[in-house]
Amino acid sequence: MVTTSTNRWRKIEGTAPWLLPLLLAFPVGVGLLGAALPAFGYMPALGGTTLSLAPWRALLAEPGLGVSIALGVAAGLVTTLLSVAGTALFLAAAYGTRFFRLGRHLLAPLIAVPHAAAAFGLALLIAPSGLLFRAAALLLGFDRPPDLLIVGDPLGLTMIAGLIVKEMPFLLLVALAALPQADPERRLQLARSLGYGRIAGFLLTVWPGVYRQIRLPVIAVAAFASSVVDVALILGPSTPAPLAVRLVAWMNDPDLTRRFEASAGALLQLGVTLAVILVWLGGERFAAIARQRMSEAGRRLARDAMARPVAALPAALAGLAVLGGLFILAAWSFAGFWAFLDLAPRAWTVGGWARVLGPAAGPLRTAFTVALAAACLALVLVVLMLEGRRTSAPGGDQSRLPAITTALLYLPLIVPQVAFVFGLQVLILAAGLTPSLPLLVAVHLIFVAPYVALALADPWFALDPRYERVASSLGRSRLAALWRVRLPMLAAPILSAFAIGFAVSVGQYLPTVLIGAGRLPTITTEAVALAAGGNRRVIGVYALLQTLLPFLAFALAAAVPRLLWRGRRGIRPA
Repeated sequence: MVTTSTNRWRKIEGTAPWLLPLLLAFPVGVGLLGAALPAFGYMPALGGTTLSLAPWRALLAEPGLGVSIALGVAAGLVTTLLSVAGTALFLAAAYGTRFFRLGRHLLAPLIAVPHAAAAFGLALLIAPSGLLFRAAALLLGFDRPPDLLIVGDPLGLTMIAGLIVKEMPFLLLVALAALPQADPERRLQLARSLGYGRIAGFLLTVWPGVYRQIRLPVIAVAAFASSVVDVALILGPSTPAPLAVRLVAWMNDPDLTRRFEASAGALLQLGVTLAVILVWLGGERFAAIARQRMSEAGRRLARDAMARPVAALPAALAGLAVLGGLFILAAWSFAGFWAFLDLAPRAWTVGGWARVLGPAAGPLRTAFTVALAAACLALVLVVLMLEGRRTSAPGGDQSRLPAITTALLYLPLIVPQVAFVFGLQVLILAAGLTPSLPLLVAVHLIFVAPYVALALADPWFALDPRYERVASSLGRSRLAALWRVRLPMLAAPILSAFAIGFAVSVGQYLPTVLIGAGRLPTITTEAVALAAGGNRRVIGVYALLQTLLPFLAFALAAAVPRLLWRGRRGIRPA
């Protein structure tokens, strides 16, 4: 019996490294095919039985299409550029300081905040009647909100700001995971011995090694920002809206023939995102040339003490914007009458919560169920993939995933959601399937698994393999060593990866809207739907409920390992 289970486990290990990447790549390819056929007029269910360019002609005739494309391109490039620059400058200025350690501890709550909740919070902070202008009114003496178009500005600047405050913490997270492989201590010591300042030394010696490891996450940020829907609905312009937002409207149009046009638009969005990525890759070459010339110029910038706080400021502002937004959302959720010049409500009430909790219970339950199932499935598949790679890596290279595996894992994050999820919706309808929780879990899994793999891969490969060799010497099988040694010792990173996956699922908007078809609303879809209503109290309650689920997951991920190993000093949570 033991031999049979061992053989079965070895077979699983042999196939596991490729199982998850192929499971993620397959729906992306099928979804793109499902969008491509209607884009050229072929969709028999709607009478399209021959190939045609009519959908493209209708798409190109849409008013404001060029502006919509330009908004997506600008959002993708500017968000990525400022997020990467803010991440690099923060690490260069703060690495090894108390401020760096503080930022590291604050990353979990910042990442736990969904994009939609962060966007709502930012809107309530910087709107003409928001908290910042209320404070400015007391200093400058005006008694009414200024006539400024900030939220929904035609250039999309507020939308880009909302993306930056969420993407910068994400890039900081992956950069922190990549830092140990860049050997920062030795490189910085060498740079100091040559007379370089902290910032210049880090950017010239450490950052290139870090960036090489986070290149795929950076490209994922560019792809996401160029095709985002929920943040664009809350903060972006509407006349015209970014291309991805207009696509969703065409997909949900009562006139079903507009789905042909929407399919063509989905392929156009794919082209826009690919263009953004290509421009970014070209920019990398210019950055490498600039770094080389800076090195050859010999400017050491040794006196950078005054520049360090300024370099760390963008990341600090991003964190403060998210946390300040949560504060203002909480205040509005309990606010009674709140006049413009008042910094705090004149009265507090739980009326908003009493009105919302009943209607929100169903979407909250759906979001929790789907997120729990998707995160658990993703965790099992990722563990199987990582363990299969660790035990079967050719040539003893067990320290990382192969490049092709990593590329397939990131494929759902690099291909725009709107480009292939719409194709999946078309194929699901053609197959006669109806929206259901298992179907929604399966679609969420496509986006959850890459983040779980990203969070767990480095700790998984970093654990000393000698622990399992000791277990083997005591007669334990490889499966028993995994279950009794590796998994308990990695409890903290495993639970952290689960929390990240749970948070990603809770924040999914577009897959829930398209695959759920309005029959499976979650707290995220309901919160974004309220953006047009303008009721700040209801928005505050929904945004806080949306944030509550990921916060609970991260709190449990932090608390459980400490409780589990509280009596063992040798095993400390990561």
